[in-house]
Amino acid sequence: MANCRIQTVLLLAAAVLVWCTISIAGLDNGLARRPPMGWMSWERYRCITDCKKYPDECISEKLFKRMADLMVSEGYRDAGYEYVNIDDCWMADERDANGVLQPNKERFPNGIKHLADYIHERGLKFGIYQDIGTKTCAGYPGMVGYFELDAQTFADWDVDFIKIDGCYADVELMVDDYIKFGEYMNKTGRPILYSCSWPAYQEYNGIIPDYEQLKETCNMWRNWGDIEDSHQSVVEITKYFSDHQNRIVPHSGPGHWNDPDTLILGNYGLSYDQSKSQLAVWTVMAAPLLISNDLAKVQPEIRELLLNKAIIKVNQDPLGIQGRLVKKINKIEIWKRPIMPRVGHELTQVIAFVSRRADGAPYSVIVKLQEDVGLSNSTIVKGYKVYDLFDPKTAPLLLRSSSSFETRINPSGANLYRFVPQYGTDFIRF
Repeated sequence: MANCRIQTVLLLAAAVLVWCTISIAGLDNGLARRPPMGWMSWERYRCITDCKKYPDECISEKLFKRMADLMVSEGYRDAGYEYVNIDDCWMADERDANGVLQPNKERFPNGIKHLADYIHERGLKFGIYQDIGTKTCAGYPGMVGYFELDAQTFADWDVDFIKIDGCYADVELMVDDYIKFGEYMNKTGRPILYSCSWPAYQEYNGIIPDYEQLKETCNMWRNWGDIEDSHQSVVEITKYFSDHQNRIVPHSGPGHWNDPDTLILGNYGLSYDQSKSQLAVWTVMAAPLLISNDLAKVQPEIRELLLNKAIIKVNQDPLGIQGRLVKKINKIEIWKRPIMPRVGHELTQVIAFVSRRADGAPYSVIVKLQEDVGLSNSTIVKGYKVYDLFDPKTAPLLLRSSSSFETRINPSGANLYRFVPQYGTDFIRF
């Protein structure tokens, strides 16, 4: 009996050891079960550090406190946007005497923990930035040689989200370093959403990322280059995702997301219709919704888009299936994504009609629901209720499954609809 008890204890100890090893080596942090939503500084504020010349725009404690307050007062927090994220240029030029990262003392006089507390007190979460290489992209201290120390520092500061960039790093070796840093983060015991950048650097160097490894390591990852404040930039990123969708779409889902970069609605580069276009495509792609703008200067009509409950609900659909480009008709792209609710055996479908035209007038397109869009050809599905997500107050349209659907899209704009399957007696009798 004594030997049996000893063997049992040893087996239990081994099982605990295996469990601990898995919990450290694997991601499985329970975070980002839906696409993360929040605000991030980079696209709008870049690396503006001259607070005397640009007091309302420089990367500083003041800026992030102001954005946190606006997230609350303007309704973004209550709509689901929860992260306030610092990007590059927050650090001092050197680490302290013990090797610990420190913020620029003039721009962050109270330190990062103080800022994290301020953001948490407002019911929001706090994100920060570092780089896997010797320096950040803007030239501040990188992580090489400090992975464990930096992970513990971020945990001590109560960080909730971390973006790790890949400048000044060996593209052949960076994956191992991303994995190593992720393990150190897990060891801290603090749940921190992990945003990686290695796929973007690999893709630019002709290397196909290992997506299984990504899913085991990161909660989200940048696939391609930085977004710029222009419609052309949005189109180029969208094209990357459509061109490579068969390779990348299967790997996105709850806990691990493809990231096409931030929403630039409310800045200088997009018209109202182009803003609708970016929001529609990002929603269909189940992309993280990280806004990068000056929340105080967002036009009312753009704010209404960003706070659209029907669109946010689609983006945050619990299935987390990334949509695809399914057809092009005369420079009109048709994107489709399956979402809940499931009606009978059929999922609801969200369909975006995205114009790449530059006509002087809106362009009409007529599609057959089954042949062109790929909606159900089941004899059980009798039709669809069609909801206009950009105009949610409009009554739904009723369509037979075998019928066509016509929509008119503004130049460089988009229309976005939700098609809910209808069965038998639940559907209108024609």
